[in-house]
Amino acid sequence: MKSGWMEQNCRSRRFLLFAAVMTAAVLIAVPTTSAETLNEALASAYSGNPTLRAQRANQRATDELVPQALAGWRPTVTAQAFSGVEHVDSHGIASQTVAAGGGANVSKTTIPGQVQITLSQPIFSGFGPHYSLKSGEANVEASRQNLLAVEQDILFQATQAFMNVIRDRQILTLRQRNVVVLREQLKAAQERFNVGEVTRTDVAQAQARLALSHSEVATAQAALAASVANFVQVIGHAPGSLKYPKLAKLPPNLDGAVATAERINPQVLAAAFVAEAAQNDIGVARAGLLPSVSLQASASEASPDLQEKAHDETYSLFGVLTIPLYEAGSVYSAVRQAKQIASQRRIEIIEVQRVVRETVVTAWNTLVSARQVIVSAKAQVSANELALEGVKQEYLVGSRTTLDVLDAEQELLLSREIASYQKHDGNIAESTHRVHQTPHGSSMTSTNLRHDSPPGGNARLDEEERHGTTGGRPGS
Repeated sequence: MKSGWMEQNCRSRRFLLFAAVMTAAVLIAVPTTSAETLNEALASAYSGNPTLRAQRANQRATDELVPQALAGWRPTVTAQAFSGVEHVDSHGIASQTVAAGGGANVSKTTIPGQVQITLSQPIFSGFGPHYSLKSGEANVEASRQNLLAVEQDILFQATQAFMNVIRDRQILTLRQRNVVVLREQLKAAQERFNVGEVTRTDVAQAQARLALSHSEVATAQAALAASVANFVQVIGHAPGSLKYPKLAKLPPNLDGAVATAERINPQVLAAAFVAEAAQNDIGVARAGLLPSVSLQASASEASPDLQEKAHDETYSLFGVLTIPLYEAGSVYSAVRQAKQIASQRRIEIIEVQRVVRETVVTAWNTLVSARQVIVSAKAQVSANELALEGVKQEYLVGSRTTLDVLDAEQELLLSREIASYQKHDGNIAESTHRVHQTPHGSSMTSTNLRHDSPPGGNARLDEEERHGTTGGRPGS
């Protein structure tokens, strides 16, 4: 009996050694060799995300507002030509038939034709083209800021997808290792029950905890599958080996971050440009109340019958003055409407500034809190590792039960999961802060990502931008 007890004790020690190695393993879900970095993932999202590419196409369409507005200053030239067949029956009415004795019918077929070219040059249009051009330029700038905001949103989504995959891989690895440890714990409890050292209750507790760990693994697998699907949707390819990014340094103070965000955040700038466009739209509407002056020149050549050489040539040059006298109140109504819309757009700037301020403050405090919690979580993991080792040693001498060991292992697993979640939340909060605090998202700038983009990505961007440049001056 003594030799059996010694053999069982040796087995228990081997189990504890195995469990200690498993629980002390470093949390590495995949090898870091040739691992994809966060910047590489962001470059892929920047070059290939369909939402971003669609927004770029929208920007190129918006750029055309400026050439359309410039058309109000330029002349228009039209050409018109017509010809056909004309048949006339006099039925004895013509004077020549009357002179000849009357009653004769005369029929004649002619081919008349005319060619006319007209040029119209606006001279003064009530300042409408001027304000239309200013409004178009402001709308283009607002659209560019909206494009930048969409870029930042996509890059933030890519960062979130990147970190979600890393977090869920770590959680799955922890829970899979926990299954292995609990399986060994159940095996050891069963062996000790066979020699009479523990009761059936200890074995049942180990079985229940193992069954729970299997369900937790299934939950972690489902969460990882969802994160991988989101990674593919945002970034454009399946995640391979991912390298954990480092947290960036915080700006000097929160007040400076808020002030910068309220001044240069793309959403704020977009709202400001929209307000500027709305203000110019008032001038466009008011132009309908002012007179307009234009110059019209035309040249025409007409012939009553193209079968003959006779024809008339006409040349004309006119100045046209148009003065609106009564517009049934529609123009005044349009002016009042434009003023109210401009007032609405100015108020919306304040609203956007407040939303951006709230987002920056929330992200700042979340990041500060996450960094503090990460330190605490690491300390908690270290303490739980030490506590688990002590509980296992006490379990060997009989002062602790199987449930005590299981509880200690569960607490260690929970603390490691908390540490993983907090590191994830810290990176997300830091990315949120960078996106809203700077106009180009700090290190997530369009220029850097263009340089980091894969060859296929830049080729697609070049192909899309051949018909218009999203970052330059619109074509005229």
